Amino acid sequence: MRGIVVLVLWFLCNAVFGAEIKGVRIWAGTDRSTVVFDVSKPLEYRLSEFKNPYRLVIDFVATELPKSLKLPSAAETPIRNLRFARRNSNDLRVVFDLEHRVQFDDSQLPPHKHYGHRVVLNLTPKIRGAGEVVESSSTIPQAPKGLANSTVVRDIIVAVDAGHGGADVGAIGPTGVYEKNIVLAIARALVDEINRHDGIRGVLVRDGDYYVDLRKRMIKARDAKADLFLSIHADAFHDRRVRGSSVYVLSQKGVSNEAAHWLAENENASDLIGGISLDGKDEVLKSVLLDLSQTASLDASIAAANAILDGLKKLGKVHKQEVQHAGFMVLKSPDIPSLLIETAFISNPDEERRLSKESYRRKLAISIFSGIRTYFENNLPPGTRLAAHRSHLVSRGDSLSVIAHRYDVSMESIKLANNLVGDGVRLGEVLKIP
Repeated sequence: MRGIVVLVLWFLCNAVFGAEIKGVRIWAGTDRSTVVFDVSKPLEYRLSEFKNPYRLVIDFVATELPKSLKLPSAAETPIRNLRFARRNSNDLRVVFDLEHRVQFDDSQLPPHKHYGHRVVLNLTPKIRGAGEVVESSSTIPQAPKGLANSTVVRDIIVAVDAGHGGADVGAIGPTGVYEKNIVLAIARALVDEINRHDGIRGVLVRDGDYYVDLRKRMIKARDAKADLFLSIHADAFHDRRVRGSSVYVLSQKGVSNEAAHWLAENENASDLIGGISLDGKDEVLKSVLLDLSQTASLDASIAAANAILDGLKKLGKVHKQEVQHAGFMVLKSPDIPSLLIETAFISNPDEERRLSKESYRRKLAISIFSGIRTYFENNLPPGTRLAAHRSHLVSRGDSLSVIAHRYDVSMESIKLANNLVGDGVRLGEVLKIP
């Protein structure tokens, strides 16, 4: 009889409270903030917006809140305060007191990997009018307007993107290390290494624990006028013995699919082919112009990927001896050479341990930069400081024709820049490359 009473009480409790909020997580991003409610099962909720002062209210239907729930910090987000209250005998009201008005979108997600049911709320700055935003920030500095038409030389720009972030933790190592944290640390080390050298500058696409939309990562790199885009990741596999690094560029299938997307965005497509207006041009010509841009970008991506893979081989074992091809979204920028580096297998206990050490991440950054330097030695972007002051140390086996071919300039231009009379060069001589 006592067991029946307990069972009846259990059913009554579940009838009143159908779901429970098990946890709350908040991530601050440069362009949006994300709030995640971890819930026990799918539930019904309603969103409302209020002003004077600005508030966002969520009413969870038939939902319970555990007494031991710890509220996360909302620092660096538009959330000034987070409050919970019982709306009636069954429902739970959550109130976000906001610093300013925001745009918001919500979604309810099913269980995935180590996550259960979730309600996700994204908050972005509310646009007041054309070109005016309530709040805006970016890790990547904007290039000065009109730079492309200016005679002022610039640094080479390398955009370094740490994969995942925020609610997307990526792969998880055997001891619980998150890929998102490891790759951010590697990205920061790589940017530090790049910025130690004159004429080249590294910028971070993500510089905190927040998620950036994949296509927006490409846009951030373009806004920074990047000459190279690197996406940093740490691989995982069910067999923990698998180890080593890999380098990927975009597959041809990904190229053709992305061309269709950009051609649908007429204004964006014109940006990718040097600002040429596509108005009035037929679809075939548009496709040809964009294809030329993509082909050059993919060829450059492959050259950079091979150079970086050679740099990683000097550090240790690589998983794939050749550059791999895949359809990763972040590699689909048609106008920026782009590649993805799987630095190691975080699922391998030894590699997880190495990736967790600052000293190893530093070695990794140096190896990757050695490849970056090799690539740009042979592919200096016009208008950069290094292109304006490049030189060549004559080594054994060099000839004037070999040097001219390497830098894609004429023999006559090298002779003119160095006041050479004949076609001969001397071992150890330093030549200016025009």
